[in-house]
Amino acid sequence: MDSFETQVFEKKMLDHERMKSILKKVYEALEEKGYHPIDQIVGYVLSGDPTYITSYNNARSIIQEVERDELLGELLSFYLDCE
Repeated sequence: MDSFETQVFEKKMLDHERMKSILKKVYEALEEKGYHPIDQIVGYVLSGDPTYITSYNNARSIIQEVERDELLGELLSFYLDCE
């Protein structure tokens, strides 16, 4: 890329990467503690009860940085290959 060209900043891409990073950290923490990560994350998303997520490695706090509806929207967009 020519250093004189204007670079485009895409907030949506940063949001995707942030969401992916959060889910990955939470998934790994749940797995390390012996839980079935998918079931636990689904339980959290459906109920809003943060106790579905372990506090190990700060996973519970990390997942609460994102609104559940945003998380669900991101998952659906990815699954349906939208955007």
